[in-house]
Amino acid sequence: MTDAIGAILFIGVIAYAVFGGADFGAGFWDLTAGGAERGSAPRSLIDRSIGPVWEANHTWLIYCLVVLWTGFPPAFAAITTTLYIPLGLAALGIVLRGSGFAFRKVTLRTAQQRLTGVIFAVSSVLTPFCFGGIAGAVASGRVPSAGGGAPLSSWLSPTGVLGGVLAVVVCAYLAAVFLSSAATHPYPDEALHLYFRRRALAAGIAVGIVCLAGVFILHVDAPRLFHQLSTRGLALLIVSAAAGLAALATLRARRARLPRSLASLAVATVIAGWGVAQYPYLLGTHLPLTQAAAPDSTLWVLVAVACTAAVLIAPSLAALYVLHERDRLTSSA
Repeated sequence: MTDAIGAILFIGVIAYAVFGGADFGAGFWDLTAGGAERGSAPRSLIDRSIGPVWEANHTWLIYCLVVLWTGFPPAFAAITTTLYIPLGLAALGIVLRGSGFAFRKVTLRTAQQRLTGVIFAVSSVLTPFCFGGIAGAVASGRVPSAGGGAPLSSWLSPTGVLGGVLAVVVCAYLAAVFLSSAATHPYPDEALHLYFRRRALAAGIAVGIVCLAGVFILHVDAPRLFHQLSTRGLALLIVSAAAGLAALATLRARRARLPRSLASLAVATVIAGWGVAQYPYLLGTHLPLTQAAAPDSTLWVLVAVACTAAVLIAPSLAALYVLHERDRLTSSA
């Protein structure tokens, strides 16, 4: 039962990394698009692509928090009492990001549009960096089981910074692939397709460089994680690298769905590799799932709630994405 709840939790982590990651990465490209005139076309595509769905993606974050505090209360307490700074910054970033994105559309003055745009874009980089730092702190075992760990050095460690930087570049890669595909369908825009395809390639190279540097960092700073990733999680990492390269290759074919599916698979498998490498511990090197789990009666209720959510929420999100795609087709016709 504890393994089942752990799997349910990690499904939410993967879903948020894929769907939320694409949104955060879009903010990165918004930040680097340039001035108002030069960046108007990329920003317009970003607004059209993420506008109807950006809030829905945070459903997965709420899902993960609920499963964690209900299914594994000691782990939730340990994480929140140690990593409250990056958690608070991430929450602030989500709020400011949403506010900036919403107000940029309704403000009329250029100065106000620039201010709200900067808030949206900077928050889109800050938030995934904090989430990556949290993941690095947990994976490297810097969160004590009793909580109350070092509030700064726990996530600003070498592995934490690696996780933050990797989260930012992975989000940028994922968003560039999605946006490059969006520029080809339903109404092809060759200039925007080439614009984001080049950025997808640059982000893919950046991901490779960060991962290469991460090999040496993990070997020194998180030896257990390094060993488990190079043995138990190696197959998933290989699949991730192959899918990521395939996504970049298929962008040339101008097929909207295949590159997005491959890029999503690349992100999902690397997150899954982290989960496999960390198992059976919740806090990287300590606190096994069995010790942190809630009573069986609670776990059974949580399973029932998760199944209900799968039946109700998953189709609703799927319908939202289908309607969003249909709206794009209609508006471009």
